[in-house]
Amino acid sequence: MNAKAYDKLDYTLALLGTAANGKNQGCIINSLHQVTSSYPPRFTVTLSKSHETAKALETAGSFAVTLLAADCPDDLINDFGYKSGRVGDKFAKYDVQTDEAGNPYLKEHMAARISCKVVDRLEIGSYILYVAEATGSEILSSSPVLTLNAFTQRGKPTPTNATVYRTVEINGYRCPVCGYVYEGENPPPADYRCPICNEPGSSFIKIEK
Repeated sequence: MNAKAYDKLDYTLALLGTAANGKNQGCIINSLHQVTSSYPPRFTVTLSKSHETAKALETAGSFAVTLLAADCPDDLINDFGYKSGRVGDKFAKYDVQTDEAGNPYLKEHMAARISCKVVDRLEIGSYILYVAEATGSEILSSSPVLTLNAFTQRGKPTPTNATVYRTVEINGYRCPVCGYVYEGENPPPADYRCPICNEPGSSFIKIEK
């Protein structure tokens, strides 16, 4: 099979937020899909079982997902796409809104919001596919959405929480915990620590081209 055939598909980047046990969790995803046109419509979203956002969603049973606007800055994507919720509250420095179920979301640099409640789930290997029913929605800006292909054309690696990955031509080593990339031909120095999650540089993995 030629895996390049899959690269012809494109995906909307979105920020999924949920809250459980008094803590906000969120991550960048590219797995949101509308699967019915019934009323209310249903969507599917896939998350890795190991991520803190998935653990929170298992408890909360609902989430708010905002579609990233085309001009969404790299800093915001870095915060929610490469950092782990185990390190701290990713929403802390942003103007956070909450939907009717208490799920956190952002308005700035977002195109639209869709809030959902989970109605079914399916475990697929190390991932969980959630089937969710829309409970609310709103337009946040007139901007088109940011897609995975458009983001990687910036020369950026796919956010680690995304289920569909695009490789980019980059020399470096990737943190196995949060996905941060240490750029360069040589591995990180012996005393190096990941600036995002503090993982030792000795565990970084060479990015294969």
